[in-house]
Amino acid sequence: MDCKRRRTTRVLAPLAAAALASAALCAAPAAYAAGDPVSATNGFYVDPDNSAAQWVAANPDDGRASAIEASIASQPAADWFGAWTGDIGEATGAYVGAAANADELPVLVAYDIPDLDVCAGLSTGGAASDSDYETWIAGFAGGIASRPALVILEPDSLGDESCMSSSQISDRDGLLNDAVTQFNDQAPDTWVYLDAGNPGWVDASTMAGYLNDAGLAHAHGFSLNVSNFYTTDQNVAYGNEINADLSADYGYTKPFVIDTSRNGNGTTGSWCNPDGAQLGSTDQVGGDGAEMLLWIKTPGDSDGDCGTGSGTTAGQFVPQIAYNLIYGN
Repeated sequence: MDCKRRRTTRVLAPLAAAALASAALCAAPAAYAAGDPVSATNGFYVDPDNSAAQWVAANPDDGRASAIEASIASQPAADWFGAWTGDIGEATGAYVGAAANADELPVLVAYDIPDLDVCAGLSTGGAASDSDYETWIAGFAGGIASRPALVILEPDSLGDESCMSSSQISDRDGLLNDAVTQFNDQAPDTWVYLDAGNPGWVDASTMAGYLNDAGLAHAHGFSLNVSNFYTTDQNVAYGNEINADLSADYGYTKPFVIDTSRNGNGTTGSWCNPDGAQLGSTDQVGGDGAEMLLWIKTPGDSDGDCGTGSGTTAGQFVPQIAYNLIYGN
């Protein structure tokens, strides 16, 4: 799907997101539990240099700018890190450092696994070898170090196992297990979520097996709906089904988070820049059965040369896509 930043079901009224954001943020409890990044911080981090904010700053006289500023650029969302990032340890270190200075919780997405987006083929890149990836993800975790963070680990990586060979799956599972270990060893105040795709991709029983083989037992939880459009209720049902299978087959369950960045109107069956999508709930702790609702996909970033993003590239910020998401057009 996307090769760059893809950030975040209740529908937000146009231009109301800014007013609601502060209420949606989770106030930290008085006591900080070691290893708990939520209680260590005061709400979610808003990157002042996010792609929507950059566009607004460069186009202040555009008629769409005020709406995009209020409803997207000023909202907390994940930041994506991959082959384009440069020195990964410096990049993640700078990002979580800025969030720590603001006493806010950053959400980071690691997106550089070999054979990236092997099923859809719209994203390019990924580490050139297993050893390159092992070095990269170790640097990613080392940059975060002991500061609080959430990490969404390799979106699509387990859903893509549905179209990979057994040897490719074995390699990928080894890399994901190693990645979880790196975060546990180097970033003890980070919660890591393995990505479990969405309700329309892989059945829950199969996904439970994929997650377990990839090291979920040692991660904090799993993520759902990254860059997709399924409603929160649909994702909660799917997450609960996965947990039922995990409990039955492996003896444990895990919390899950949902990408609500574009699920306000639900899915039309298309994942690639569909018409009629709308912003969903802004970042919050707790929500209809999920541990957190997050903007993991960046609203306004294209899914690729498809749908309403014809002629664009994956990860490119497109102001008209962003504007349409505000109003559900």
